[in-house]
Amino acid sequence: MVDYEVTVSTDNRVNATTLNNIFIKLVGTAGESQRKWLVGLKGATAFIRGAVSTFTLTCPASLGKLILIELDKQSLPLFPEDSWFPAKVEVKSPEGNIYKFPIYRWIDDSQTYYFREGTALKVFEDTHHLGAYSRQQEMEQRGKDYHWAVYMKGIPHCIKADNPMSLPSEVQFSFTKATEFKFTASTGLAELNLKGLTDSKEPWIDMESISRVFWCKQTQISEYVEEHWKEDAFFGYQFLNGVNPRLIRRCSALPSNLSVTDDMVFPSGQYSLAEEMKKGNIFLCDYKNLDGVKANTINGKQQYLTAPLVLLHRTPDAKMMPLAIQLKQTPADDNPVFLPSDSEYDWLTAKIFVRSADFNEHQLNTHLLRTHLLAEVFAVSLLRNLPMVHPLYKLLIPHTRYTLQINFLARLSLISETGVFTKFSASGGEGMTTILKRSLSSMTYSSLCLPEDIAERGLEAVPNFYYKDDGLRLWEIIHRFVEGIIGHYYKSDTDVEKDSELQKWIGEIFEHGFLSQSDTGIPQIFSTMTELIKFVTMVIFTGSCQHAAVNSGQYDYGGWMPNTPSTLQLPPPTRKGTTSEKTMLQTFPDVNATVQIMATLWLLSKQSSDFVPFGQYPEEHFSEQIPWKLIKAFQAELKKLSSDIKARNSTLKLPYPYLDPAELENSVAI
Repeated sequence: MVDYEVTVSTDNRVNATTLNNIFIKLVGTAGESQRKWLVGLKGATAFIRGAVSTFTLTCPASLGKLILIELDKQSLPLFPEDSWFPAKVEVKSPEGNIYKFPIYRWIDDSQTYYFREGTALKVFEDTHHLGAYSRQQEMEQRGKDYHWAVYMKGIPHCIKADNPMSLPSEVQFSFTKATEFKFTASTGLAELNLKGLTDSKEPWIDMESISRVFWCKQTQISEYVEEHWKEDAFFGYQFLNGVNPRLIRRCSALPSNLSVTDDMVFPSGQYSLAEEMKKGNIFLCDYKNLDGVKANTINGKQQYLTAPLVLLHRTPDAKMMPLAIQLKQTPADDNPVFLPSDSEYDWLTAKIFVRSADFNEHQLNTHLLRTHLLAEVFAVSLLRNLPMVHPLYKLLIPHTRYTLQINFLARLSLISETGVFTKFSASGGEGMTTILKRSLSSMTYSSLCLPEDIAERGLEAVPNFYYKDDGLRLWEIIHRFVEGIIGHYYKSDTDVEKDSELQKWIGEIFEHGFLSQSDTGIPQIFSTMTELIKFVTMVIFTGSCQHAAVNSGQYDYGGWMPNTPSTLQLPPPTRKGTTSEKTMLQTFPDVNATVQIMATLWLLSKQSSDFVPFGQYPEEHFSEQIPWKLIKAFQAELKKLSSDIKARNSTLKLPYPYLDPAELENSVAI
């Protein structure tokens, strides 16, 4: 007779406890054990939250190398069936070998579940018949659990689910996350409700009234925004380090639909446009994606959304200063080019129209489409095509945490017919569909890969561009980590080519995420390790770093509504000299639209208490030494970057914290 020492760890999350009976069977290359009831001195407390309990399982002879375990949970006659969240099982064999079986999922019924030993295996390496069979069974079940659905034609497909509770339990919010999320959503509005503002369809009567509402919830950065929002230098700064840093590009030739002269933009004659363009000091932000979009009707009133062109100049003191703003795409007598030399409110009103356009472009393209919807596609394809034992599943599953449920809730509460953005932003309704379809049809793979995106936009040498500086360092750190992991498991391009599960993963991403549009440049298959490493780097960067960059500062920059109005109620001025503080207040969104958006941005910027910082992996999916060494090196590099960012931010009046690895989340989880 030989003894196996079985150690079962129950996760430390809320409600992970089971009082039901747990049974296990060990399966190895030389045989299998009897199904064993795990009962010991701890009795009913053996599987409570956070418990680590050890049992002895005796077999007539060695089972050889362990391949998998079978687990099942059976309720007692007087106890109802409950849910159990085991973290992992470790088995010490009579030969002294340690086998680790990662689980990290809910077991809420009496079925038998199969879990593989933690050594990562690609499909063509999984040669034992029992391993291959359990792999096949796992993927058949995943195919039943995860289905594609079309939420809106012309945008990436999503998970099929009737409500959040119909999602598979392993991708749902934890109890902590669900409770806090509901609390934050309700309290954000409750504080504003106390002022009786959420039903007020009146315009703002003065700036002081806006300040009084804003005073409820402030951050260090939002206070700075309130103080500096009218300043040209801050207006320009936001194109680099605000929540939408992906629109600005170097301008080497003026667009044909923007007519400006040296006299207009450099009235004192100290510069010339031609010379400054040669030096790389002229930049353009073009909101052509919004051209002709039908604007919303809010509170029974027509709203306005423009498609501006903004020309900027990088000054010798490294400020990004606006030179000219044209609010519509087509030059015309009733579409003047606004200049800093215009009257205070003419120029300020032009900037407000730009900031409102930026809100709508940011929310739908930069934020929703390019982080949330893509992260969901990467996750659903992962869950449909890669088993738990696959090395890429182990690498990527932590970067999908909560993404499917948060996206379901976003569709339900933000962009549905009754959603906040649908009801209270200029692009809500028909405009939303137009913008999302245009954005996907013009998306390119290179624009999702930060080094290529920065180079294509000609921004490599732009100083004080913290999104670029921090983002490129993060990309390099992620790339090195992914290169190490991929290089450990794939020894040649041939290994990549013959991994049929991997090819299915990218195939479904191409089909369901990019709607089979080959001109996006998205791979349809993987032929080389280099291609795979780049794509996986992009996947991790998109769902963590890029999302943090465009999400976490939303309340900082948008909480003070005049800086980022979600909608505008007067048409853009058709001639100069017609604006005033009064017309500016009439242009701003009504009170209810303002406070609804404020409360939403507060919620979206909030960090939950079970937040997992980037690069931290509390779930041990890898069991081999080399991946863990690579993870430790990855974490050390992130810690150094975090320290450098904190040191830099301590010297800045306006810090840029959004890509600090200690502050950004592992996944799209909010």
